[in-house]
Parts: sequence; C-alpha cells; structure tokens
Amino acid sequence: MKNENITRLTISGLMAALCYVGYAVFPAINASGTKIHLGNAFVVLGALLIGGLYGGLAGAVGLSLADILSGYAASSPRTFITKLVIGLIVGLIAHKIAKINESHKNSYIIKWSAIATVAGLGFNCIFEPVLKYVWYTLLTPDAEKATAAIAALVALTTYATIINAAINSVVGVILYNALRPALYKANIFPVKASA
Repeated sequence: MKNENITRLTISGLMAALCYVGYAVFPAINASGTKIHLGNAFVVLGALLIGGLYGGLAGAVGLSLADILSGYAASSPRTFITKLVIGLIVGLIAHKIAKINESHKNSYIIKWSAIATVAGLGFNCIFEPVLKYVWYTLLTPDAEKATAAIAALVALTTYATIINAAINSVVGVILYNALRPALYKANIFPVKASA
C-alpha cells in the first residue's frame, strides 16, 4: 500500500510537470483567445494512468501554475476547476465504468481509453465557456467577458477549443496505449487507480 501511494504521488508530480511543459514550453497556437496546447493530453494521461482524482489534480496544479507563470493568473482558478473536472470524467469512465486497469484485450483498452478521453475533453468544450460565463456574470462581473463567453458557447465554443480537444485526445490515447505495456513490464503499473 505504501509503495502504491509513493508511486501514485510520483506519477502525479510527473503529470503536473508534463502539463506545465505541454502548455508553457511546447509551441502553441493562440486562436480567438484560446491557446492550442498539449497540456490537456497529460491531464488525460494522468487520469488514465492513476485515476481521475489524482490525474485531474495533477493537471489542475500543472496547468494553473502554467497560467500563473505565463501572465494569466486571473484565469488560474477556472483552469484548476476545468482540468480537475476533465480528470474526474476520464477517470470515472476509464476506471469505474470500463475498468481498464483489469486484464482486457488491447482493443478494449484502446476503445475505452478513447471513449473516456473524448468524453472528458468533449465535456470541457461546453463546460469551460459555461464556467467563464458564470464567472464573469456572478463572481467577477465583467459584461464584455461574459458576452464573449456566451458567444463562444453559442458557437459551440470555438474552433480552437474543438481543435485543441481533438489533438489532445489523440495524443493522450496514443501515449497511454504506448506506455501501458512498458509500465506493466517494469512492474510499475497497475497502480490501483481511483475514479
């Protein structure tokens, strides 16, 4: 049990660092106020490897830190919430519904890791602009930003958010399914994942 906790904590720290790198270091495209980056792929990877709570918290910490250090400190609380929710959704579907940590065929693992990833990042395409709208209408009123958030929601977020979700889904699923056999062989995986 102690070794599992140390392993989970270590992987959480690694995922937080990779989320930061995926956002702040890798080249990114800024489009219509949304940055296309690879940070969310590591949120997904963390949730698939160690469960939604730990993977989501790792992503929330790593990407909130990236916001703060990149000059977007005001958006870091929203980032924390959205990344945690992505991790929780991915973890719930992957570990509680599909039980991907149990012995299954590779095709089953690929299918369910893809379903969980698309569900988490797809939900984020709707949740993020709704959260921005609520944030700018109730918590920190700013009519201009609230209007922009609702316009993004009406337009089914923006093309950049959808492109970001698609790219991060593909990268996250590929990384997970590439790492999974190596981690089993090294006897590091499976760590009992939490939802």
